[in-house]
Amino acid sequence: MIEIKNITKAFGKLQVLKGIDINLEKGKIYAFLGPNGSGKTTLIKTILGLNQPDNGEILIQNENIKNNWQYKSCIGYMPQIARFPENLNMMELLGMTRDIRKTASDEEKYISYFNLEGARDKKLKNLSGGTKQKVNAVLAFMFNPDILIFDEPSVGLDPVAHLKLKDLMREERDNGKTILLTTHILSEVEELADEVIFLLDGKIYFQGTVQNLVQTQNESNLERAIAQLLLQTEKKSKKLSFQAA
Repeated sequence: MIEIKNITKAFGKLQVLKGIDINLEKGKIYAFLGPNGSGKTTLIKTILGLNQPDNGEILIQNENIKNNWQYKSCIGYMPQIARFPENLNMMELLGMTRDIRKTASDEEKYISYFNLEGARDKKLKNLSGGTKQKVNAVLAFMFNPDILIFDEPSVGLDPVAHLKLKDLMREERDNGKTILLTTHILSEVEELADEVIFLLDGKIYFQGTVQNLVQTQNESNLERAIAQLLLQTEKKSKKLSFQAA
């Protein structure tokens, strides 16, 4: 579904992505983990077409996305923070998005699912952060995209909405969708992810199941395994710096 081949990206002298190679299959949830500055956000933005890579290529459904904006129609994106035209109400926003996409949508299904009936005619500027995030979820799902990308999606959601979102992600995974998730909530990763992709300093240091990561680090849970992985990479980095000096 998504092939990422030797992607590099720099901002000025800062090399953010350093030769990323990944194949992301249908019917799986991939959790992208790593500390701040590891390259997760840059990689996601590059897949979304918000950044252009310096080298390498990204293929979606065997088509190179470079200079091909039509591929975005197969992606649903739920960002961490909802940013909407605040002069619109919810239905105006959904209608405007539908008009821009010029494709069939099923917003009523998701308005009902996330209990947003009472927000239909309310100005977006008057909605709470959690309600805005539920509107974000409707926008992500309403066009039935083949690829779903979630960037810290649970931020601001109440427990019921969070459970519903996770159930929907599993359902869409089982329907053959490719799902990308960035989150700092490790219990969410353990619960949802078919594979973990751990980035550090613009490189992939691990790709595999949660169980495999825990076992390879000889730890008892995901939190301890990630801490151990960070310690190992930190020691390796210090050793290389010492040798270079």
